[in-house]
Amino acid sequence: MTRVSDSWTMIDLFAGCGGMTAGFQPLGFNPVLAVEWNLHAAATYAANFGEDHTVWGDINELPDDEIPEADVVIGGPPCQGFSNLGSRDVDDPRNKLWKQFLRVVERARPQVFVIENVERFRKSPDFQLLLNEADGGMIKDYQLTHGVLLAADYGVAQRRPRTIVIGSRIGEIPLPAPSHSKELALGLKPWNTVQSRIAGLPEHPDTTELPEARAEFFGEVVPGPFKWLDLHFGRQPQPKSLQRYDHIPPGGGRFNLPDELLPNCWRNKPTGTTDVMGRMRWDAPSLTIRTEFFKPEKGQYLHPQWDPEDPSNRVNRVITHLEAALLQDFPETFQWCGSKTEIARQIGNAVPVGLARAIAAHLRRYLK
Repeated sequence: MTRVSDSWTMIDLFAGCGGMTAGFQPLGFNPVLAVEWNLHAAATYAANFGEDHTVWGDINELPDDEIPEADVVIGGPPCQGFSNLGSRDVDDPRNKLWKQFLRVVERARPQVFVIENVERFRKSPDFQLLLNEADGGMIKDYQLTHGVLLAADYGVAQRRPRTIVIGSRIGEIPLPAPSHSKELALGLKPWNTVQSRIAGLPEHPDTTELPEARAEFFGEVVPGPFKWLDLHFGRQPQPKSLQRYDHIPPGGGRFNLPDELLPNCWRNKPTGTTDVMGRMRWDAPSLTIRTEFFKPEKGQYLHPQWDPEDPSNRVNRVITHLEAALLQDFPETFQWCGSKTEIARQIGNAVPVGLARAIAAHLRRYLK
């Protein structure tokens, strides 16, 4: 990756596979600590950014004296309790992990910290508690700026809204202004499209499996690391599934299916879940890439190629792990560790790299 002359130290908490670090590091942010509890995600992070500063373990057990000072602390505390797809349980213990984030901030004394979370985090009781901590609490020295940013507005070919909180003790820092727009706007580029990220890849993957590869991280042997076309593998859908796929045009979904191909669960639910069994469009960003993007019944994950006149010119499959990673804006050189399911979870849980990169570029203007 290209490096720049200015540099700052950085801590990445709840680092996952490293989506935020992948956006920050090329702009001069050097990670000195990363913490991730999932072995395969931590291994992926270590494969790309180094094992020496990566801690595989529970952040609750991270000793204070192992937290270095840093210029920036970034991270996305687990958000399943806040998510539209989660339990929405305000007492979910995962919702309390942002307090561990603040403990690290207290110890590391960064100039700036960035919290990334799901859109509805801002409407949760714990978000109000976070604001309270800036009013005489653990982060009383920090001014907070927060809002919901849409990844597509920052050059990512994906319509993924995320809550971003910037805390600064060097003066208030606004949220970064969009660089892209759905509509033509003065000074802004048009949204990037699915075509800009995945066009040109083989339409018909020649395997359904990952290669046989193993590596050791943290004293444990894990599958991988896997690169580029290693992740471009297909699945083996049933004949009825293929029939269903063939009826879905770009931008369409389950409502395009004839009655004889509707499962009872959809036949008895005439409204809602509009994006399931959906097909992407070449000329638009994708919808949110979730952790189960390989299941078409979970969202708009069918490959965008579909010719209305020529059935032979249709690609009737879900997107591959590689295509999902590219839509999350990971670079082609990124390496992955874990099983197919573990890697899918890493991809879906990651911060889009382009959004992280936009935030990093914005912070550079303010950091000392």
